[in-house]
Amino acid sequence: MRTAKRWTWATMLLAGACTAHATDFQPEQITVAKLPAANPYRLYVSDVAISHMIDGRMHIVDGETLKFIGMIGTGFTGLSTVSPDRSEIYVATTYLAKLNRGTRTDQIDVYDSQTLTIKAEIEIPPKHAQSLPYKGTIAVTPDGRFIISQNATPASSVAISDRKAEKFVTEVPTPGCWAILPARSANRFTTICGDGTLLTVTLGADGNPTDQQRSEPLFNPDKDPLFTQTVNDGDDYSFLSFHGEIYTANLGGAVAKIGPRWSLLDDADRKENWRPGGYQPFALSKDNAQLYVAMHPNGVEGSHKNPAAEIWSFDLATKKRLERVAGNNAVALEVSRGANPLLFAIDPLTAGIVNYTTTPKLAVGKRVDGFGEAPILIETH
Repeated sequence: MRTAKRWTWATMLLAGACTAHATDFQPEQITVAKLPAANPYRLYVSDVAISHMIDGRMHIVDGETLKFIGMIGTGFTGLSTVSPDRSEIYVATTYLAKLNRGTRTDQIDVYDSQTLTIKAEIEIPPKHAQSLPYKGTIAVTPDGRFIISQNATPASSVAISDRKAEKFVTEVPTPGCWAILPARSANRFTTICGDGTLLTVTLGADGNPTDQQRSEPLFNPDKDPLFTQTVNDGDDYSFLSFHGEIYTANLGGAVAKIGPRWSLLDDADRKENWRPGGYQPFALSKDNAQLYVAMHPNGVEGSHKNPAAEIWSFDLATKKRLERVAGNNAVALEVSRGANPLLFAIDPLTAGIVNYTTTPKLAVGKRVDGFGEAPILIETH
């Protein structure tokens, strides 16, 4: 009996103590951390997550400090871009109902670029190109109204989606042509065709095509093929060839107008077989009128994906090389906007990001490794 009483009193005392502490206890409130305010150096880095491709990611990184600041999921081979006003992120992707099988759903996910919260899901036909996230596989018209995403079945076409109405509009066949290069002065886009021409598609107010016209040949695909990634200043686009030639065209009109061509190489460079390489092999700074190219020596047929031994900078006015610096195995280059641009490079061997100052000279800055598993596409805010 005495033992039972002792346990009864002990239990009562313990219960009282717990009640007192419970009164003081304040449960932690789960919140989502806010991203720092965006600046021109914020990076959006697409990671195809090659060992588990159904679960791709986009890493958001502070390009000045190279600190990781956020992440969104991009599904299976998500193709991503940022809206013209940089307020939204668009990802064309595929989801399977049972993770690796089951009902397939293709859609464009719309994220708020500041909060990284989902804003809309626009279902598109199950034809989204299941490719690496190259630039030019998804684009937006200059008014921000229509999102254009690349399809492959393997037949090539594009899907037009209305961001405002949050619905799919139409599919436009583009047989034998690839990449989406939007005009900046009108709602139209151009694509690169296998016969060396450029096909321009003009869109009406509802997003449906009203006109399609081909240009004169821009390049010879048998002798000097092009990377599908391009750079542009407004409607003036530059194309990079596997052999280091720059081709140009104005894409503002209903028919692309072919411009002048120039070479990155001099005679000494050609003797050493210097060639561009990578997945996003060149970047254009409109603010300091310079072009940056990932280059490797001893180039051969098939070396167009090789990482950079050096990065070369060129003056766009004179078409002359200005500097050459260590390449850090870069396979992707991008440059920030603004008066003091930074150049960014992805090293796939370490999943690293390297930043370079561009003024007063091109020079290696910071480096941080371990951004995901297979980052190959980089875009700035």
